[in-house]
Amino acid sequence: MPTSSPVSRGDLTRRSVVAGAGIALTGSAGFLAARGASGAEERGRYAEHGEHGGEGRGGAPGHGPLLPDPDGVLALPAGFTYRVLTRSGVTRLESGEYTPAKHDGTAAFDGPRGTTLLVNNHELKGPRSDWEHPVPLAEGLVYDPAAAGGCTVVEVSREGEKLAERVGIAGTSTNCAGGVTPWGTWLTCEENSDRAGENGMTRDHGYVFEVDPLDHRANRDPRPIKALGRFDHEAVVVDPRRGHLYLTEDDSEPNGLLFRWTPPRGFRHGRGRLRSLADDAGTLQAFRCFDSGGRFVDDLSRAVKPGTVYGVDWVDVPDRDAREVPVRRQFTGSEVTRARKLEGMWWADGGAYVVASYAREEDSPGRPHDGQVWFYDPRRRTLTLRLRFGRNRDPLAGDGADGPDNITVSPYGGVIIAEDGDGLQHLMGADDRGRTYPIARNEVNIGTGEEPEYGEFAGVCFSGDGRTLFASIQEPGILLAITGPWRRH
Repeated sequence: MPTSSPVSRGDLTRRSVVAGAGIALTGSAGFLAARGASGAEERGRYAEHGEHGGEGRGGAPGHGPLLPDPDGVLALPAGFTYRVLTRSGVTRLESGEYTPAKHDGTAAFDGPRGTTLLVNNHELKGPRSDWEHPVPLAEGLVYDPAAAGGCTVVEVSREGEKLAERVGIAGTSTNCAGGVTPWGTWLTCEENSDRAGENGMTRDHGYVFEVDPLDHRANRDPRPIKALGRFDHEAVVVDPRRGHLYLTEDDSEPNGLLFRWTPPRGFRHGRGRLRSLADDAGTLQAFRCFDSGGRFVDDLSRAVKPGTVYGVDWVDVPDRDAREVPVRRQFTGSEVTRARKLEGMWWADGGAYVVASYAREEDSPGRPHDGQVWFYDPRRRTLTLRLRFGRNRDPLAGDGADGPDNITVSPYGGVIIAEDGDGLQHLMGADDRGRTYPIARNEVNIGTGEEPEYGEFAGVCFSGDGRTLFASIQEPGILLAITGPWRRH
């Protein structure tokens, strides 16, 4: 049963009208504020057909065409440069061990003396013996000594040089995405829910852990935040005003869910306080959407047109630790809304940006797509489709995109998305009209000349001063710092 009063059809209609009236937002993603029917159609046209440019109001988006890299790492626009900060099996930690493999979700924090501290996930699944370079089992920082994943903390100078790298947490599994907290820590998410005794694990997995980039001692004796549920976590964001946490689930059969955790009465957020919660503290709920006619929406793939607005209710999770049945299977078909591959999230503009990576005929009931970007407004309790990628029929040609994953809001306007799709892999921007444009292209071919293959981008985020964009190439495991003549979109 929904524990919050449901949004009525009249409420949703009024809120849709307000959203379509045009809301001026500054220092934001811009296109996240809907601009009425004509604007929605224009955004849909650019996104659906994969147009990356075009003249019009404000000129062409982006920073110009991508130029091939003679070193075969990263194609960038003219005037942009990159620096390799870490590379799995090449660079080393302070302990002397190699940088772990499979870089993923990342966050940037202001460090001492003008430095930047990057907390970098490593999406390593299964036992340590499966990986040549697992996250080292640093003393006092290990949750499950059998698990290969975790996080590293990379210190970068003001000039963009790597100064040091150390373990933030070890012995976790499949650390995929996560989220930044308003109090300056990183929540790292396990996208794997093996129980103790499964796949060599000695403890239960499928949890969220807090990592403090500034206080090494705060990370000792890692403790899962069980109040946030046990499932294949992807990303998390924090509502700094209301205290809610929103969490995505990347799973299938059935498709995953978007969750909201409400803290218990009297709880105050702060560094390390989440790990002190009781396992059943607060309320974990899954979302349930309906359209302006009050009709239940079973899957987000039903939405085709950018500007589509759904109302949202929240339904209690019966057993958040999934003792007998996985959380997403604890609901009947009409109780919750699902989506294939709910991925990255980012909090800005008073709400959460949510990525649904793709939907295919075989795994989603709606029209197939190659990615969606949604915006959840907690005040209005509405979910609005802001960007939709049409099917990319030739992912090895040009700068078309598919399979968006990690997302960040740019200090220069719009959003930046890390591509995890087929064929070529890009960092993509989207301006306030929904036009997409390439920022970078991965040129590290891990396949062959006849059958090229490129690892996904991940961990996209800006430094605090907005001068440097950080991102990773998951295979072969490279963390990059990108600088150049950024301009506002």
